[in-house]
Amino acid sequence: MAHGTNAPVIIKRKKVVGGGGHHGGAWKVAYADFVTAMMAFFMLMWLLNATTEKQRKGIADYFNPTIPVNRVSGGGEGAFGGESVFSERILAQTGTGAAQPSPTPERQARGSVGAEAASDKKDEAQAEAEAQALREIEELLNGKSGETVFSEQLLRHIATRLTDEGLIVEIFDLDEAPLFVGDGTDAMLVLEELVGVIGQAFALVKNGVSVSGHVSSRPIVLADNPVWDLSTARAQVVRQMLEQTGITPERFQRLSGYADRKPAVSTPMAPRNNRLEIVLLRSDTEN
Repeated sequence: MAHGTNAPVIIKRKKVVGGGGHHGGAWKVAYADFVTAMMAFFMLMWLLNATTEKQRKGIADYFNPTIPVNRVSGGGEGAFGGESVFSERILAQTGTGAAQPSPTPERQARGSVGAEAASDKKDEAQAEAEAQALREIEELLNGKSGETVFSEQLLRHIATRLTDEGLIVEIFDLDEAPLFVGDGTDAMLVLEELVGVIGQAFALVKNGVSVSGHVSSRPIVLADNPVWDLSTARAQVVRQMLEQTGITPERFQRLSGYADRKPAVSTPMAPRNNRLEIVLLRSDTEN
C-alpha cells in the first residue's frame, strides 16, 4: 500500500536580538582614542621638522614646571644632551653661576666669570686703598691726626674736604693776610709756604692734580672786568709753583679760572672769595 507523498513541513524560527547586544559602542571610544593619539603623533613629527633647536628648547622650557627646582634647561643637542638638575653642582665652574667661561648659545652663562669677578675685587681693593691714602693726606694737612705739616698761622688759610672727585685743598685770603700782592699775580710768602707743603704732601701719591682760581667781585661794573683773566692767571701761577715742588707736568689734568662766579661766602666782595682750589684727583675722575 503506498504512502502519501506530502513530506512534513519544518519551520525554523530565528531569534533576532536588536541593538547589537550589551557591547554597545565601546569600539567607538577606542577608535576615538586611537585617532587622537595618531593626531598628536603627527603633530609632534611636524613640530620636530618645522622648528629649530632653539625653538624646540623654548617649547621644552614652556612645559617645564614653573617651580624653580633647577636653573638648567632641558632640551640638549644630543640624545642625552639635556642636563640634570645637579649639573651645575657637579661640573667644574670658573665663575659665579656659570658652568663654562665661554658658553654656547644653548648654555648661556649666568653671572660673572672668574676673571671678571677677580678684576672687580681688585678694583674695589685699589679704590679703598686710594681713598685711605687721600684720607691720610687730608689728616696730615689739617692736623686731624694730631700732627700737621703747617704752622698755626698757615693752617688758618686752608680748608680740606674729601669728595667723589678727590681731596680738595682750598687756600684762601684772610682780611689781614692776602695770598697775592694787591690785585696781581705776585705770590706772597705765605702762599709760597702753603704751596710748598701741599706739593710735598701730594708727592706721596701719583694721582692727577687740578688747579682752579676764584676771585671776589669788583665794587663797580667795569668795561674790562679782570676777574676772568685774574682767576686763570693765579691758577697758572700756583701750577708752576707746584711743579717746582716736584710734581711732574704730566700729573696736571685741569687748570680753570672761575672768576667771581662761585663765591665761597654770600658777600661777593669778601676777601674769603679770593681762593685757589688744588684737587688731588681720584684715579677714576681723571681726564
